[in-house]
Amino acid sequence: MPLNSEKVKKDFPILKRGIIYFDNAATTQKPRVLAERLAERYAKSHANVHRGAYKMAEETTEAFENARQKIADFLSAESSKEIIFTRNATEAINLVAYSFGRKLKRGDRILTCVSEHHSNFVPWLRVAKERGLKLDVVELTANHNFNFADFRKKLNKKTKLVAVAHISNVSGYIYPVERITREAHRVGALVLIDGAQSVGHMPVNVKKIGCDFFAFSGHKMLGPSGIGALWGREEILKNMEPFMSGGEMIREVTLKNVTWNDLPWRFEAGTPNIEGAILWGEAIDYLKKIGMKNIEAYERELLKHALLKMKKLPFIDLMKMLDLGGRTGIISFNIKGVHPHDASTMLDQYGICVRAGTHCAQPFMNHLGVPSTLRASFYLYNTKREIDYFIRALKEIHKKFI
Repeated sequence: MPLNSEKVKKDFPILKRGIIYFDNAATTQKPRVLAERLAERYAKSHANVHRGAYKMAEETTEAFENARQKIADFLSAESSKEIIFTRNATEAINLVAYSFGRKLKRGDRILTCVSEHHSNFVPWLRVAKERGLKLDVVELTANHNFNFADFRKKLNKKTKLVAVAHISNVSGYIYPVERITREAHRVGALVLIDGAQSVGHMPVNVKKIGCDFFAFSGHKMLGPSGIGALWGREEILKNMEPFMSGGEMIREVTLKNVTWNDLPWRFEAGTPNIEGAILWGEAIDYLKKIGMKNIEAYERELLKHALLKMKKLPFIDLMKMLDLGGRTGIISFNIKGVHPHDASTMLDQYGICVRAGTHCAQPFMNHLGVPSTLRASFYLYNTKREIDYFIRALKEIHKKFI
């Protein structure tokens, strides 16, 4: 059944403010059910997890671990043991950088891409400097898509890890992660995919991708802030040292030694974001009810509708990112003669929320030859009517600068 955006819109109380929210690549709005569920949790059943032997503690632990299972199922993971809760995708990537990256030896290589979000670039830059590693960087094609030929050229037997985004948070291009993974595995390298921009927008199957790690966040897929996860292959996680130490992640402590807990808890030191995990599970239930294939198809409709109209505006610079296929609803652009921050402020006067800045991707901005861009990013509660209003606003703003 096709997605009914007007019906969906009613599930999001914040949209009653009269705003048009086009900053979904930064974070998404929350359906009403999350607020209701949170109030219910705090009013009726709250305790710490994995610790108490009383009923309410057992209820909370069950709800927490049920959420972990929902997330595992959402990714088609082999087991919920492979889902490690973190604060966000950034922490998930840093976990791998700390626990796996710091085992690498001088002369080993890490391969990433110039278009990566800082969260999937800076950790590898740090590890490379600290461990004497070589950080190789894949360039982009003429239209700023992933350059697979350059990737194959730079991949070699010294490459120990490939770290790339599933979807660029600047261009919206979907990178060929299955092909990337197959090529990387041929030389013995592991693969980490930054799935922050993909997992709430399209069906994701980590077994089909074939990668070894997959990092993502709850807040970019209708869930709460402060909760994310790392999916990793069980056989790899078992051989990695914990990221942090403290409560929950230990099996036994003596005055002279410590042994680690089983997966996934060996990587989850301290009290976790309990309600965050449970509400994330609720967000997944909401997405599954609508259907990820429906969301993906609808988002592409919005992208096509917006991009075709923006291409006709001579004062809009889309920086050669004109493709309609192989991307999600993210459009980075500039209004010629208008600074992105000024344009964003003026769009806000029309009630339109867009991002202005480097989008935590300064190497990509340097590649584009611009200090910053505007970015409009769509989701399931956006409409074509909103896009039409957005186009009219762009025209009016441009007239003010002529």
